[in-house]
Amino acid sequence: MRVLLVEDDDVIREATQLALERNGFTVEAAADGLTGLAAFRERPPDVALLDIMLPGMNGVSLCRQIREESPTPVIMMSARADPVDVVLGLEAGADDYVTKPFDSTVLVARIRAVVRRMSRAAAPAAAGNTFGELEVDRDALEVRLKGQPVELTPTELRLLLCFVDSPGTVLTRDVLLEQVWDYQWGGDSRVVDVHVQRLRAKIGQDLIETVRGFGYKLKNGA
Repeated sequence: MRVLLVEDDDVIREATQLALERNGFTVEAAADGLTGLAAFRERPPDVALLDIMLPGMNGVSLCRQIREESPTPVIMMSARADPVDVVLGLEAGADDYVTKPFDSTVLVARIRAVVRRMSRAAAPAAAGNTFGELEVDRDALEVRLKGQPVELTPTELRLLLCFVDSPGTVLTRDVLLEQVWDYQWGGDSRVVDVHVQRLRAKIGQDLIETVRGFGYKLKNGA
């Protein structure tokens, strides 16, 4: 599995690269955003691991550019758990984030989880696939709104399929973190909230309802 690591701090970059290589990953490292983008385009990785604060092109801009060109999973690294940093990264299209300093075992688990999610996108078909003006083709992994294709990231698609599998059922954030992000140990609910917002922006604001104090549900009914 190939990982593109973009981190400007020499010590963190080298330590992270060594930790990932010890766990069997092939790592290509870059010290700034522009070099990282060039490396991504030259040889697309299986996962991109991006620091938020980067010279040349910051991690949020780099993530946004990668997302425009590829569905490659992106994990952001932030030196602090600042909600602004986290939300900016997720809104740019990142699939997940880790806060520095992080334990290498946690980082490895996050990387493997995001890759597993990619491979499990094609789950067994649900009973129905039409919800109002939204059509979901499980076999082709295609989504259409009013007959027009909707471009979703792999994580957004898995989130939508999770709702499609349980229409009308309230799904808590913890359930979504486990089923979509493969978190067995809990996680930050902001990841869920931002991805639900991104999904709503693409398929319609009213299709996924917020159940205050509990979670979200997909409106039941064609």
